[in-house]
Amino acid sequence: MKNNLIKTAAAVPDLKVGDIAYNEEQIKAMIDLHPDSGLIVFPELSLTGYTCADLFQSDLLLNEAQAALVRIAEHTKELKLTVVAGLPVRSENCIYNCGAVISQGRIKAVIPKSYLPSYSEFYECRWFSPGKSIAGKTIRIGDAEIPFGTDILAEDPVSGAVLGVEICEDLWVPDKPSTHAALAGANIIANLSASDELIGKQEYRRELVKQQSGSCYCAYVYCSSGTHESSTDLVFSGHTLIAQNGSVTGESIFPDHAHAEVGLIDLGCIMHDRRHQNTYENDIASRYRRVAVNMQTAGKDQADIAEMARILKNYEYPVPRNPFVPADDDTRDKRCKRILQIQANGLASRVRATGIKNLVIGVSGGLDSTLALLVCAQAKKLIPDIRIIAYTLPSQGNTSGLTYENANRLMALLADEAHEIPIREGVELHLTQLGHELTYQGEGDVAYENAQARMRTYLLMDAANMKNGLVVGTGDLSELALGWCTYNGDHMSMYAVNASVPKTLVRFICRSYAGMCGNRELKEVLGSICDTPITPELTPSKNGKIAQKTEEKIGKYDLNDFFLFYTLRYGFEPSRTAAYALTAYPELSLKEVRTAAGNFFKRFFSQQFKRSCLPDGPKVGSVSLSPRGDWRMPSDASAALWLRDLMGAGEIV
Repeated sequence: MKNNLIKTAAAVPDLKVGDIAYNEEQIKAMIDLHPDSGLIVFPELSLTGYTCADLFQSDLLLNEAQAALVRIAEHTKELKLTVVAGLPVRSENCIYNCGAVISQGRIKAVIPKSYLPSYSEFYECRWFSPGKSIAGKTIRIGDAEIPFGTDILAEDPVSGAVLGVEICEDLWVPDKPSTHAALAGANIIANLSASDELIGKQEYRRELVKQQSGSCYCAYVYCSSGTHESSTDLVFSGHTLIAQNGSVTGESIFPDHAHAEVGLIDLGCIMHDRRHQNTYENDIASRYRRVAVNMQTAGKDQADIAEMARILKNYEYPVPRNPFVPADDDTRDKRCKRILQIQANGLASRVRATGIKNLVIGVSGGLDSTLALLVCAQAKKLIPDIRIIAYTLPSQGNTSGLTYENANRLMALLADEAHEIPIREGVELHLTQLGHELTYQGEGDVAYENAQARMRTYLLMDAANMKNGLVVGTGDLSELALGWCTYNGDHMSMYAVNASVPKTLVRFICRSYAGMCGNRELKEVLGSICDTPITPELTPSKNGKIAQKTEEKIGKYDLNDFFLFYTLRYGFEPSRTAAYALTAYPELSLKEVRTAAGNFFKRFFSQQFKRSCLPDGPKVGSVSLSPRGDWRMPSDASAALWLRDLMGAGEIV
């Protein structure tokens, strides 16, 4: 697969204000520490120091800064990286605060700062001129004419990296230069900064960087001056940030010594989001010049699954085991509460539109029907005259004592009406009419299994007609992805409240609700349900205990949800998804991951026909399989290409 990972360093060197020779050596030393980087970004005016004040008027300072820049460029001659360093530059009758792009032993471009702060503690207009209007120009540094202006992007055609540069205040204004650079094709933005530290400013900077990386669908590398810059009334903190597509992946502040915040950026994720978001325009690309640079990938340009996983692990790239579920407890609880709110409001809207206020739901004592019942209860808070009519439909010999007891306890706590309809007799009559044995014939007897699932739906639909009700569906996103639902059985309802909630998140929502419900008995039964093995209970139990366990048949849900997330959210090819899985699940071997991924893709492709006729249901996250919304796929598409990518040129699992 193509390697889209770029190692990036936001480097804060030791510095002496005005001592260019010292600063030059510190910059070179940090470059030498990170020769495997694709991009290294230094702070604003890092060659001279930001706080030189009227020393910026000195020809000696300006001349030596340019000479040092040439020497730093020569220092990169044997390296396959790009460096962005800050210095003051003369052009005609003005001095500009600039970022210089260095690669392949040469100065490739000089980009002036567009917006100059001259308020509060800042007084840049005393020394510098704004560069906002400079385009199409060159500037002579050493023996070379260098492209000069705000209309320049640096591009590596091999890695696909396209770099735009802005400087400090440029990020803080409404019309950010990085927005225009991104619309012209930049997928990485470097910000050279000298932002002094004040109470609350770190948080505000972080939000600025996070928001800009999200709205521009880019990686954003922010590097601010370190503590050695502190002088007179100002204290600098060496705040560094690396963000990608709205998420901060690396941050440091007030380092004890010279420090580089290092992280991987994934250009594949960035470019997928840009292609997916078709309102993202590229109509200003013709206004920009491009210069060629080297921004090497972290590792080889082409990598197999094992090599890609090694790169991710070596650079400690964050790959969560449960990408649908926030790792932080507080964030997760807030997310779970908001999902319930979205589901309940969607259901309430359906009730208002139809005028049907009786919600009919089948309760099994499992996770999905539990969440759907909680959604009904939350909808009742929005529309108090909703009536929740719950049915448990046990199948003698198949339904376990634990799920049966939990279903009854849950209905007693949350439903307005609770009914029990044993389905054994109806299923046996149905099987007899088909000429099928009345007992389970073993592995592969889907007629026996599905007869029960369809009987339950058949009864719920008729009960809804009798009660003037609306059948609330219980199936979740993971089951739809894998086709682990009975066609026209639990596959069907009048409103599917869980349709875009993955199984891993269903469990967390139920557990989160247990913690905040304020009802000891409800908390206890929800805890029991969350601890129960996932099962449809369509085969005979063993001595009243669960025998059919879903994950033994289709694989672990957390791993299947992992494959689902990266396939749909970022459009990853299977080999890349497998490499990420090896990173998130280090206890698994490559063979185990390939086998699990192969099973996922075979099921995902073969079961599209079930998703093509889904009932309505609320979208709650960035991944959905609704054929009317996020996912339109032919029901008869072949999985062969995806399986070949997963296995390489070898045998398809």
